[in-house]
Amino acid sequence: MDFRLSDEQHRLREEVVRFANRELNDDVVLADQQGIFPMQAWKKCAEFGIQGLAVPQEYGGAGTDALTICIAMEALGYGCSDNGLIFSINAQMWSCEMPLVRFGNDEQKRRYLPGLCDGSLIGVQAMTEPDSGSDAFALATKAESRSTGHVLTGTKTFVTNAPYADVFIVFASSDPGNGFAGISAFLVDADSPGVSVGRPFHKMGLRTSPMAELVLDGCFVPSERMLSAPGAGMAVFNHSMTWERSCILASALGTMQRQLERCVGYARERRQFDQPIGHFQAVSHRIVDMRVRLEMARLLVYRQGLAMDGGRPPALEAAMVKLAVSEAFVRSSLDALQVHGGYGYMTEYEIERDVRDAVGSRIYSGTSDMQRNVIAGLMGL
Repeated sequence: MDFRLSDEQHRLREEVVRFANRELNDDVVLADQQGIFPMQAWKKCAEFGIQGLAVPQEYGGAGTDALTICIAMEALGYGCSDNGLIFSINAQMWSCEMPLVRFGNDEQKRRYLPGLCDGSLIGVQAMTEPDSGSDAFALATKAESRSTGHVLTGTKTFVTNAPYADVFIVFASSDPGNGFAGISAFLVDADSPGVSVGRPFHKMGLRTSPMAELVLDGCFVPSERMLSAPGAGMAVFNHSMTWERSCILASALGTMQRQLERCVGYARERRQFDQPIGHFQAVSHRIVDMRVRLEMARLLVYRQGLAMDGGRPPALEAAMVKLAVSEAFVRSSLDALQVHGGYGYMTEYEIERDVRDAVGSRIYSGTSDMQRNVIAGLMGL
C-alpha cells in the first residue's frame, strides 16, 4: 500500500498550509479566551474551498476524494492554530454536508449545498439530547405526522455551530413503536417558527467553536424537508458517523506535526545543566514517542481514506481511527506541554490550548469507551 502523495496532493497541502498561516492565525488567543466564533476566518476558508472539498462539483464543491480531503485537513491543522474553527468546519462537512450528498434529493442538494460550500450558510447535525448521549437513539424528540409534513417537538443539546447555524439535520422519532426503524431525519431551517437556540455553552476547550441547545416547540417541517425516507434516520446517522469518525481527526495530524516540530526545536535550544534538554532521555524519549504516535495515526487515517474512496467504508476501522487518533492527540499534547515545562503551561505559548482542545476528541463523535464497544461488537465479542 503506497501512501506517497501525488504531485497534486503535495501542491494542495502546500497551498493549504500557506493559506492557513497567512489568513487564520490572527488573535486566536483572544478569541479562545472570549469564546468568539471567527466568522471572517470561516468565510475565508469557504472562499479557499475547504468547506466544499467533499461536495460534488455540480453542487458548488470540489468533488475531492476522501484521502485527498484528509491530506488537506491535515494541512489545515498544521497551518491553523485555531482548533475550534477547524472543529466547526469538520462538524459541517461530515454531519451535514455528507448526509445531504448521500441521502438528499436534487432539490434539497441545490437548496443547501452551494451555500454550505461558499460560506453563506452554516449547517450541522442535531442528534444528542439531554437524556441521550452515548445511547444516541434513545430520543425523546417527536415528529408527529401531518398531511403535508411533520411537527417536531423536543430539545437537542451539545449542538456544534448552533448559534450561527442556518440549517440543522434533526433526528426525531416519527414512529415510536418501531425502535431504531422509527427514527427519521429532517432538514430544519433556523428561521422556522418554533425553532430557538439557547445561549452558547462555556467549554474547557474548542472555545471558538460555538455550541448550544436547540429547542423545537411545535416546529412544522414540510414533507419535502425530510431527508431520505421515513424511518431512515439510523442509516443517515450511521453514514455520517462513519465519515466523521474516519476524517474528523485528520486535522489533528497536522496539529501533532506542528507540536512535534516545535518540541524538537525547543529541545535543541533550551539549555539546562550546561546542555540542551534534548540530550536528556526523559525529554528525547518523550519526543520520540510523539513521532511514533504521529506516524501510526497518519497511517490509520490515510488507510481509512483509501477505504472510503474504494467504496467500502468499514465501520470497525472508522471506530479504530477515532479511538487511536484521539488518544494519541491527547497524549502528544500533554507530552508537548511537559517538554516545555512551565512555559508550556502559559497561555501565550499556545500549548495549553492544544491540550484543552485535544481532550474533547475523546468525547465527540462517540467517546473512546463507545468506540471500544463498537469495535468489540464488530469483532463478534
